[in-house]
Amino acid sequence: MRALGLPLRSLAFNVGWYVGTAMIALVGAPILLLPRRCVVAWSHVWIAFCQWWLWVTVGLTHRVSGLENLPDGPVIIASKHQSSWETLAFARLFPDSAIVLKRELLFIPIVGWAMARAGNIAVARGDGASALRGLVKQAKAVIADGRSILIFPEGTRVAIGAEHPYQVGTAALYRQLGVPVVPVALNSGLFWGRRQFVKRPGVIDVEILPPIAPGLRREAFMTTLRERIEVATERLVNREQK
Repeated sequence: MRALGLPLRSLAFNVGWYVGTAMIALVGAPILLLPRRCVVAWSHVWIAFCQWWLWVTVGLTHRVSGLENLPDGPVIIASKHQSSWETLAFARLFPDSAIVLKRELLFIPIVGWAMARAGNIAVARGDGASALRGLVKQAKAVIADGRSILIFPEGTRVAIGAEHPYQVGTAALYRQLGVPVVPVALNSGLFWGRRQFVKRPGVIDVEILPPIAPGLRREAFMTTLRERIEVATERLVNREQK
């Protein structure tokens, strides 16, 4: 498999990803009727398959640093978003966290239903203040349950070198929930780019940065969050490109 060119290896990954996902979804569909922890465990089986198949076909894996920066108890994990890779890997890297995602994803048969049953946070894009209130309400319930929240502050995948504003949702959660925010930097876009078919072999770096304690004003918080994520991300990207 390693001898194949990158396009063929990427094609092999995509075919296996879709076929494997369909098989796991169909065979495991009855698990949707079981308690949430069973649905989460089932999703981890699917993610483990996807990561294994990505390694077999493309030769892409990852490493994580900074795990010691994760405080005990529930937190808000605020991560850079460059690729579809982290939407897969982070569910296992930060187990039982509630991921903030687009509500329309929940309408995907079986997979979307599993996302809902796993206890993620669905937000309707374009609903403005109403969406923000729904986000905070769901997030408070997650924190009260002793679980962490994973959010992508930019709200979408952003290509390496491109700039995109950080959305107000992360600041609202920081202000309303009173828990630390843990920034996360990565360089996944170098290997699995936004809207790019070809995946490249290598090792994705994920760096968990020191937490931001509660209590900052909104402007200071957003500046601190963006600076920490962007500076660390640039360092990871530059280190890989040397």
